[in-house]
Amino acid sequence: MNLAQLNVGRLVAPLDAPEMAAFVALLEPINALADDAPGFVWRFTASDTDSAVAYRHDSGDDLLINMSVWRTRQDLWNYVYRTRHLAVLQRRREWFARTVEVHSVMWWVPDGHLPTAAEGMARLARLAEHGPGPDAFTFKDFHEPSGTPA
Repeated sequence: MNLAQLNVGRLVAPLDAPEMAAFVALLEPINALADDAPGFVWRFTASDTDSAVAYRHDSGDDLLINMSVWRTRQDLWNYVYRTRHLAVLQRRREWFARTVEVHSVMWWVPDGHLPTAAEGMARLARLAEHGPGPDAFTFKDFHEPSGTPA
């Protein structure tokens, strides 16, 4: 089993707005950092020719989706919190609106399975509606592949 993760964010401005320039400039190097990180399996991309293009969901042009698959929880944790990605994460309020909505979810997928955006959004909705469980959870309320809480 591999660990899938999805997070969403509502942009404070269109991607081509000047206030988003720093974020857009960071997409390619941060995505490359993920691609080369230990345990990285796959990242959802909006374009086959430009991996730095952020995917836009049909929930509105201001909603960006990031989804990836990792071998383990520790691999994902190390990338998120122990690489240059953390500095970008700490600047998220510059580019994304604050929200009280659930914005991040994880779930286990069989080896070789590449989740769709619809699948990820369904997991996010499940987490929002029912709270953490074996089918949708977070780092804080993590579940092992067996379904047992960590």
